[in-house]
Amino acid sequence: MENRQMQKNIIVAENIVRSFPVPGSAPGSREEFMALKGISLAVPARSLTILRGRSGSGKTTLLNILSALDQPTQGRVWLQEQDITAMTGGARDQLRRRRFGFIFQSVSLIPLMSAYENVEFVLRMAGMKQGRQERAEECLKLVGLGNRMHHMPQEMSGGEQQRVAIARAVAHRPDMIFADEPTGELDSATALSVVNLFKELVKKEGVTILMTTHDVGLMGAGDKVFALEDGKLIGEAEESHGISL
Repeated sequence: MENRQMQKNIIVAENIVRSFPVPGSAPGSREEFMALKGISLAVPARSLTILRGRSGSGKTTLLNILSALDQPTQGRVWLQEQDITAMTGGARDQLRRRRFGFIFQSVSLIPLMSAYENVEFVLRMAGMKQGRQERAEECLKLVGLGNRMHHMPQEMSGGEQQRVAIARAVAHRPDMIFADEPTGELDSATALSVVNLFKELVKKEGVTILMTTHDVGLMGAGDKVFALEDGKLIGEAEESHGISL
């Protein structure tokens, strides 16, 4: 992989194929379901990049491979100069813990911890020895929850809980955040505010965010948008400016 390309792009994937055995197939059968069918793409550094597609298009499967949660059946993924598909399982675990952040449709906050405690706990898990309080408070203020940091999850709206999840994901200063349908359970106005927050984080924290969505109303927010259908890449657009958030 050329250094110039890797400096521009934080992740490059080549010919990604992912297949799964078909449930209920006859014993000894080699019948497989092809979830991804030879996808190649590059994610620009310090961008908000969107993978769009309907349910079953393969976008979550691709996100899991790019984030080292799953391995492709075929193909390679580079994180800058590192071939993450060639790493050991332990090395991939360390990569996810140190350099990646994750946000999911279900926010999965720890219900017995306040917003602040949820974020501070992640910093402890990441091995941060000093400055945890300051960083946790900084991140909660960054997502607009400076006056809500000591509230419990059940005392917060769905949008506020997702903002806590975003603060938690960015707290340990990852290179990349992977967000799988982060606005899927939010109303349109709250979804736009979350995506607007992502754009601010790209500018202020220098992080790269890769998110999946089926919501066509969010397409104009992405610096780059990849469209998936039936496990194939069917199109992309760069620097979309059609929506003002």
